[in-house]
Amino acid sequence: MRASTFFAAAALMLPATGAFAQAGDADAGQRVFNQCRACHTIEAGGRNGVGPNLNGVVNRAAGTREGFRYSANLRELAAGGLTWDEATLARYLANPKDVVPRGTMSYAGLRQPQQIADVIAYLQRSAAP
Repeated sequence: MRASTFFAAAALMLPATGAFAQAGDADAGQRVFNQCRACHTIEAGGRNGVGPNLNGVVNRAAGTREGFRYSANLRELAAGGLTWDEATLARYLANPKDVVPRGTMSYAGLRQPQQIADVIAYLQRSAAP
């Protein structure tokens, strides 16, 4: 097997993180995020809803949004060091129960990898300075 073929095949098997992450479009992510707005806000200083405000969530320790009552399962995972990095967010957006099996989020998840990348790009762009 040629080296270039080997490395291309290996790259396909890596998780969508770091240099191999799928590029996200924040504007498209904002449109996808509209389905999240029923439960979440994203504005800096915004209120919590059924779900926590997501401003600044990327790379934030899980369970730390002040004033939100997290599920016992998420609190346990947070105590174990769960952080909402891009890889964890991607898994969670695809299937919340994959990351927080006994969590209370009732959303089934996004099925399109591009939509997941777009939402993460939007969450990053929307973070308060």
